[in-house]
Amino acid sequence: MVKNLLLLRHGHTKNTHPEGDFYRELKNKGKRNAQRIGVWLQENNLQPELILASPAERARTTAAKSCKSAGLSTQIIANVPRLYNAAPIDLRGAIAKTPNSVECLMVVAHNPGLSMLVGQLSNHYLAMAPATLVHLQFDGSWKDISRCHCTNIIEGASLPETFPFNGSGGTEQRIRPAYYYNQTGVVPYRIVDSELQILLISSSSGKHWVIPKGIHDPGMNAQESAENEAREEAGVKGLVADFLLGRYSYEKWDATCDVQIFPMAVTHELAPHEWEESHRLRKWVSLAAAIELVNTPALADIIGKLPAYLEGIQHD
Repeated sequence: MVKNLLLLRHGHTKNTHPEGDFYRELKNKGKRNAQRIGVWLQENNLQPELILASPAERARTTAAKSCKSAGLSTQIIANVPRLYNAAPIDLRGAIAKTPNSVECLMVVAHNPGLSMLVGQLSNHYLAMAPATLVHLQFDGSWKDISRCHCTNIIEGASLPETFPFNGSGGTEQRIRPAYYYNQTGVVPYRIVDSELQILLISSSSGKHWVIPKGIHDPGMNAQESAENEAREEAGVKGLVADFLLGRYSYEKWDATCDVQIFPMAVTHELAPHEWEESHRLRKWVSLAAAIELVNTPALADIIGKLPAYLEGIQHD
C-alpha cells in the first residue's frame, strides 16, 4: 500500500529566548506560513492521520497551526522528545514506530536533520527553508522505509498570502484562516450565599474587562472549545451547558467574527502556575457589575440572560 510521508520544517523563528533555544517562538511570518501549508494540505487531500512533532516550541506551534488550518484536530499531534534537533537516524527511528494502518504521516522537526533525511530517502538533498514541506511516497511499511519518490516540495512563503473562506474552495479570501472567524466563549458563574456572581478577566491589552472566549478550534464541538478557552484564559474549570446563551459578532482581521456564548458553572480555579494566561487579572463580580463593566453591548445583553437560564434549569 502506498504511504505518504510529509516532512515539514518549522516556520521562521525568533532568534533568541531568555530560557534558551528550545523555547524560541515562531515569528508572525512563521505562523502564517505554517497555516498556508495546512491549507495546501487540505486542498490537495493530504490530511495526515498522525503528526509527529519535535517538542520544541517552534515545532509544536508549526504542527498545531498547520493542523488546524487543514481542518484537523490537534489531538493527532504526538510530541516526540527524540525529534528535537534530531539526526536522520532518530527521525527514521520515530517514523518506524508508526502503526502500519496510518497511510499519511507528517513529521515536524528541524534542519539539518530533515534535509539530510530527504537526501537519504530520495537521493536528492534539499536545503529546506523554514516552513518547507516535502511530500514523499513509497510502497511498503513504515519500519522498512527506504527509497521514496519525491512528489512535491512546497514552501509556505510561496503560497497565497490570503486564506479561502469558508474553507478549501471558498471564493472569498481573508487575512486569517477560515476557522479564526468562528469563536466560542463562556459566561463563568457561581452562586455564593444565594448571590449570582460572574467571573470577568482582563483583556489581552489589559484595558477592559471581558469573558473568556477565543477561536473555535477544528476537531472540537462548540462547548469543548469554549471550555478550553475558559481554562486557558481564565484559569477555571467547570461544567459548560449544552445551551446557547446567545451570540454576537464583532469586527477583526478585516472581517466579521461570530461568537457563540455558553453558561459555565465554575467548579475549580487553577493556581497561577497551572493557568496558561496568568498574566491576566480575574475577579468575581455581581451580575449588575458584569453587565456594566463589559464594553460590548451585545455581550452585556447575553450576560443579562443568565438568570433566566438558571431559573429555567431549576424548574426542569
